[in-house]
Amino acid sequence: MIKESDLQAEQASQREVVPAGDYYMQVLKAGQTLRILDLEGNQAADTLFYSAADPSERYSAMDTIREQGNVYLTAGTKLLSNLGREMLTITADTCGHHDTLGGACATESNTVRYSLDKKCMHACRDSWLLAVAENEQYGLTKRDITHNINFFMNVPITAAGGLTFEDGISGAGKYVEMRAEMDVIVLMSNCPQLNNPCNGYNPTPVEMLIWDAA
Repeated sequence: MIKESDLQAEQASQREVVPAGDYYMQVLKAGQTLRILDLEGNQAADTLFYSAADPSERYSAMDTIREQGNVYLTAGTKLLSNLGREMLTITADTCGHHDTLGGACATESNTVRYSLDKKCMHACRDSWLLAVAENEQYGLTKRDITHNINFFMNVPITAAGGLTFEDGISGAGKYVEMRAEMDVIVLMSNCPQLNNPCNGYNPTPVEMLIWDAA
């Protein structure tokens, strides 16, 4: 569902451009709103969420899909934790839908999907591992890397029940916006993928904007 935001970028309390292949890791306080802005279009933002109070509570694709009865995320979707609690609510979305099934690229999956010579290519899982290693204050390790949301990514379900990776449906300036219902750790990898069309084989920056609670 397409829904525009009433928030103005110039009124955001925080703004940060994240280059392709880099990560973003920060606590979003309850009541704050986060916007992920696709600056040039057709990019993918692989994102994990954890409770800042107890990171063993984290975003659950299974609970979120079950409760909303839809495998895609958009405006109005409530992102649930593995304890069934609301973590965030998507309040605005100009892209239309976001994937929560396709998972994140990794050197291992690049090898399986493409070829052995693709193993050395950078992947989202590498970005997450670097993030948790460089930010020990959050108490996360590689064991905490679980299923994620692929904001802006287009992963249709086939008639046989499989998944395919297709051209992105996002365009320059499109965004998704969500309000934190609890203090959450946001861990986003701006996908560097060069092997599938999720970002048009041309990874580009995204911008992260935060507005404080009214």
